[in-house]
Amino acid sequence: MSHVIITISREYGSGGRLIAQKLAGDLGIPFLDRQIISEAARTSGLPEDVIRKTENQKPFTNAFYEMFSYYATTNNQSVSEQVFLAESKVITDAADKGSCVIVGRCANYVLKGRKSCLSVFIHAPKNDRIRRAHDVYGIKSQNLEAYVMRQDKSRASYYNYFAENKWSDCKSYDLCLNSTIGLDACVEVIKAAALNLSRG
Repeated sequence: MSHVIITISREYGSGGRLIAQKLAGDLGIPFLDRQIISEAARTSGLPEDVIRKTENQKPFTNAFYEMFSYYATTNNQSVSEQVFLAESKVITDAADKGSCVIVGRCANYVLKGRKSCLSVFIHAPKNDRIRRAHDVYGIKSQNLEAYVMRQDKSRASYYNYFAENKWSDCKSYDLCLNSTIGLDACVEVIKAAALNLSRG
């Protein structure tokens, strides 16, 4: 397969990260998720914990500024803007180097317009996502439904602030899959789409 970048956006608990990991393994290409944080920290000078928390915050809230006020004035950019730019650089550098699978972080928006990019959104019914959060991710929250919904809200807020389109809108992606068809089945569908894209 020639140079193809696959971005995976996902609802929390849909199994999107698991799908991305298996996909990268099957294709023998790099899998980029949490290492984006460490690389963005290295290049930007922001601490990893600040970057990690920024990804889970709605940009420009007062509480956010109070928490990270030390970093909020660099180059007249907010913390969320600094993080977005640092992670975008990591994403574009990885995409320039070769084929890879990238999870989250507005990657489909960052790489928009690239013919070699396949953008995918993974979703699933709420009950399935709650069950996976408990059984697979080990989340112990007393109200798992509220926890799952908060994770989605955080992802949507961050994405919707920076992107021109909407996080869960099917028109924002090349391919949308309901993971209830099975994680392995999702992997096979994405592989077929990526192969077709690589053929031009």
